[in-house]
Amino acid sequence: MRTLTFYTNPMSRGQIARWMLEETGAAYETVLLGYGTTMKAPEYLAINPMGKVPAIRHGDAVVTEVAAILAYLADAFPEKKLAPPPENRADYYRWLFFVAGPFEAATTARSLGFEPAPDQQGFAGFGTHAAVLDNLEKLVSEKEYIAADHFTAADLYLAAQLDFGLSFKTLEPRNAFLAYRDRMIDRDAYRKAKSIDTKLIAQQQQQQ
Repeated sequence: MRTLTFYTNPMSRGQIARWMLEETGAAYETVLLGYGTTMKAPEYLAINPMGKVPAIRHGDAVVTEVAAILAYLADAFPEKKLAPPPENRADYYRWLFFVAGPFEAATTARSLGFEPAPDQQGFAGFGTHAAVLDNLEKLVSEKEYIAADHFTAADLYLAAQLDFGLSFKTLEPRNAFLAYRDRMIDRDAYRKAKSIDTKLIAQQQQQQ
């Protein structure tokens, strides 16, 4: 069996990767890293030259970027059915990378106070923040799960991003978002992952 190592900080997108790890049921080792310190140390830069978390090492394979980690783990543990069969992955890939691309970009731009002017919308790629949210609202209003007839890594990724935005009030609390988020996080793996990271955050705060 290949050793699975998870590099993270509990106050990061690593929370999404931990949820996915818990969904796989696999045993994994956690390496906690600090911003500006161990995250930028040569040992970790050899894993991720960007000096960012999360990352995983599975045997000799190293994977960074949240969407890539989710997709990799879904394939590494196929018995958990966290990805549809390869021939049925159109929606899975579409929405997994819509969240990683347009949704993340639009959310970041809005948080930084930037809204593309009409003549900039094509260049920005996501168009407008409103268009991205309207697209997602339609999606989660029409489907119980967004990529298959069951929960997949695409649902996990979207639900985690919505959960963050709704919790920290960076996202409009549209009823469809709230309902979808609540359905998707009603899972033992989510609760276990959240409990682990909540305790780690409390420990960090006590040490400061």
